[in-house]
Amino acid sequence: MILKGSQRAGAKQLSTHLLNTRDNDHVTVLEVRGFIARDLHGALAEAYAISKGTKCQQFMFSLSLNPPMQAIAGEDDFRQAADKAEKKLGLEGQPRAIVMHEKEGRRHAHVVWSRIDPEAMKAINLPHFKRKLNDLARELYLEHEWTLPDGLRRDGGKSPLNFTLAEWQQAQRLNLDPREIRQSFIEAWQRSDDAKSFDAALREKGYFLAKGDRRGFVALDVQGEVFAVSRWTNLRTKEVRNKLGDPENLRPLNEVRQHVKGLVSDKMLDFIKDVDQRHNDELRPLNGQRKTMIDAHREERQTVQAKQEERWQREQRERSQRYNKGLRGLWDRLTGTASNVRNQNEQEAMQCLIRDRDQRDDLVRVQMAERRELQKQIEVVRRRHAMNRRLLAREMAQALDRLEQAMTQEAAERTRQTRTRTLSR
Repeated sequence: MILKGSQRAGAKQLSTHLLNTRDNDHVTVLEVRGFIARDLHGALAEAYAISKGTKCQQFMFSLSLNPPMQAIAGEDDFRQAADKAEKKLGLEGQPRAIVMHEKEGRRHAHVVWSRIDPEAMKAINLPHFKRKLNDLARELYLEHEWTLPDGLRRDGGKSPLNFTLAEWQQAQRLNLDPREIRQSFIEAWQRSDDAKSFDAALREKGYFLAKGDRRGFVALDVQGEVFAVSRWTNLRTKEVRNKLGDPENLRPLNEVRQHVKGLVSDKMLDFIKDVDQRHNDELRPLNGQRKTMIDAHREERQTVQAKQEERWQREQRERSQRYNKGLRGLWDRLTGTASNVRNQNEQEAMQCLIRDRDQRDDLVRVQMAERRELQKQIEVVRRRHAMNRRLLAREMAQALDRLEQAMTQEAAERTRQTRTRTLSR
């Protein structure tokens, strides 16, 4: 599974985020260990309170555990991965919490440790934690016999679709898949041989070439978002300069932004809103099915949880009734019979815990299979919407080109008329 970790503060913000049921189908607090508090808010608040006795600002270490898309990890898989991570990082025995999230038919987990050693009252140092987590991620992929992603292969293979977090967040704000954006830039680059033809190819896809303030060549879309050309074409800055020349020959970013802003009319913006509204209307029934399914799954899990707790209490009573009372109980302790009963009870209790855990995992697998079927329908609609947005961007770019040509011709005509009047005098 892919492991991404960071040192951080913000206990209240993190616990609120981890317990967010608005953006997740299901949220399960799998473990709260080493804290006096038994709930997540209280546990992380406790970690913050202890950190106040030190100079440490980033008193927590947060780790996300993401299995491959088609894999369904069980509760024990996440616990074991957390155990291995804390051993590799040097966080053994530190208070921790594990929270599982399920969304769009996928299941992942978050682990949060307190970095503060309560005896020494100082933060545990975590040198080279990114490299250690990458090594552990590779081990986990091999252990579970999952196909290694290119980014974890030791032969140097790396997928061009491995985006940085900044690129992903930028694409999310635009409601576009980053692969679509990157593909648009690469296609425009392949179709061009200089700055002029590259600018023309970009305009067909809704982007305008400009000179950036600090990043050399950039492109601006019709909504004002800026994209670094070298980053989105997977090229070095030197390669971009060799093909496009000196960025000083281009108009500055602010000038292009003002130009694009003047070209985009209110009618086009209304058209974008209309398309977005139609897309939302089309997704609404599927989103309704998703909400109904999530509610049903949550109710089913609560029912199973309640029945498991009821069965556990009944089995506990049955086990406790095996102990004799009074003189017979005293005799059992003297003869060792009570010890045998205790060992039997402990073994049965462990077997019952494993049985309940497996039952929960089985239920999750069945529900996630059902959720994935619905997600396939949602993804089909989303892909169609993405294609619609790309077509719309192209149509808008063509319309903007026509407007720009009209403005240029109008300016040229005014200049010609001025010269004519001057000469006639």
